Amino acid sequence: MPAYILEIIVVALGLLILMVDAFVKLEDKRTLAWIGMLGLVVVFGLLFRVEAPASTDSPFWQFYAPDDRVALFFKGIAVLCTLVVLIMAYDYSPVVVDQTADPEPGAHPQAGLGEFFALPLFACAGLMWMASATNLVSIFVSLETVTIAFYIMVAYLRRNVGSLEAGVKYLILGALSTGFLVYGFAWLYGVTGSMQLSEISAALASPDVNQLGALFAFGLILVALAFKVGGAPFHFWIPDVYQGAPTPITAFLSVGSKAAGFLILLRLVDPFLGSEALSDKVATALAAIAILTLLIGNFAAIPQMNFKRLLAYSSVAHAGFLFTALACAPTKGGGESLTPTTVIAFYLGAYLVMTLLAFLVMSTVRKTIVDETFDAYSGLAKRSPFLAGATLVSMASLAGIPLTAGFWGKLFVFKLAVDQGQWVLLTVAILGACAGFYYYLKIAASMYLSEPDGRKQSVDNSPIIVGKIARTAMIVMIIAVIAIGINPSLITGLLG
Repeated sequence: MPAYILEIIVVALGLLILMVDAFVKLEDKRTLAWIGMLGLVVVFGLLFRVEAPASTDSPFWQFYAPDDRVALFFKGIAVLCTLVVLIMAYDYSPVVVDQTADPEPGAHPQAGLGEFFALPLFACAGLMWMASATNLVSIFVSLETVTIAFYIMVAYLRRNVGSLEAGVKYLILGALSTGFLVYGFAWLYGVTGSMQLSEISAALASPDVNQLGALFAFGLILVALAFKVGGAPFHFWIPDVYQGAPTPITAFLSVGSKAAGFLILLRLVDPFLGSEALSDKVATALAAIAILTLLIGNFAAIPQMNFKRLLAYSSVAHAGFLFTALACAPTKGGGESLTPTTVIAFYLGAYLVMTLLAFLVMSTVRKTIVDETFDAYSGLAKRSPFLAGATLVSMASLAGIPLTAGFWGKLFVFKLAVDQGQWVLLTVAILGACAGFYYYLKIAASMYLSEPDGRKQSVDNSPIIVGKIARTAMIVMIIAVIAIGINPSLITGLLG
């Protein structure tokens, strides 16, 4: 089965949800989420049945990678991320219904919920197509498919001022970054005469390449994609957008969008790093962004008292570690066992489970406590030992404590920096990791060492109820974080 069938199935799932929502009378529209969840489980299983096509002579394969193990890995990240987002959306639906526009007379009291479940599927299809994109046109179309879906989802809570503000900021800055990307692609096409990545790589490797034009194209593309993945100094939209967006969509932005953005960065940066005339300048630019992102992300997270804003700056900090791996790409060849592609893919796989676990806990707590500050988590161990334990595992992995998935992700980045002799980058990365221990573990201290403060919460200090599907997802992710921490080959084996 060719890989593109998977994207077709995901799009069909989204359309099916919209059709059922429009034409079938449902008492509880949360049933629609089950259609998406079950369909995504099937799609994830089919990922292991993908085979290369017998012939790639069709012009279609100029836009799409027919047999790429890394692309399949990133498709798996997109599918799993969307699956967990739908689980969160299922539990978060009362908040969505409460904070969207009132239904018209005679309309279903849960009007609008179907679209909230369908939009992540369309974004997932774009992410999956992006993973296989090998042409500037297909990269742009798939990226904008994802971005347009996010524009809608971020501003979905129409009666919530924070969500509307987040949507406006994301729309304006997203459009600006798209302009940079298109202009960069135009310059790259002008310099190389091609939109095919393989031909662009060959043209940039030529000693006759227009270096100034190529570097200008690279700068424009880097600015655009740094916006998408949260690289400093183009990260300033992230805290406000993450805080204002619905919690499931914040999780989707943090994981799915970042994974796709870094895959595109890998594909677009590789031709520049393969050029002897350009590689040193390109690596220097990547290192500068990595250092700035590590410093701003980690140290700006320290004073945060809102859990969503903390995870927003945490997302920036992790982008810094990923940029560090990208900046440590071998520019003169070599037989290193670790490559930036392997390290970034592993890091994003680990980041998937530990970050979505944190957001799943946040979404569950948000149903009971109308507060996203650390006050809502004070004494959480007494109200819900299970949620406190899940949060502790997530924070420990994000901090990089041994025997968690996050530990190996950071260790591989450090190893790559040592292999390439990037001592300044290594020092800054270690400094950022040390800062992370403080701001991640202060949440654990609040959960276990503080008493629940009913005066600052909308309800009493009664136990928090965790839904069965959310509890199951949390248990699976806790096991995954620890299992990967003990045996990192669970991810590296998938990459070959």
